[in-house]
Amino acid sequence: MQPIPVTYRPDALDDIDAIFLYVLEASQHFPTAQKFTDRLVDRCEKIGDAPFGATIRSDLGPDLRIVPFEGKAVILYRVKEDVVEVINIFYRGRDYQAIITNKP
Repeated sequence: MQPIPVTYRPDALDDIDAIFLYVLEASQHFPTAQKFTDRLVDRCEKIGDAPFGATIRSDLGPDLRIVPFEGKAVILYRVKEDVVEVINIFYRGRDYQAIITNKP
């Protein structure tokens, strides 16, 4: 199967920024925060290689899938036609089920 492109919803981009700031504050080391978020984005991009390989989470919404990242985050996405759409990225034990089910 040919890889498909990966896009990011605004909430997912905000999540990446927030994760960067969290890691930067915790580590007090810019390169550490940058490397972590670079790996996170790389993982998101690799979803396009096998978009249907993650766990389906229809309980969170139609066609949603979730994949872990380094045991520290989960990436929530859906496949729409011929593109992967990253919806959110939840870091460090955030209650993603409550957040997603309470979204307007």
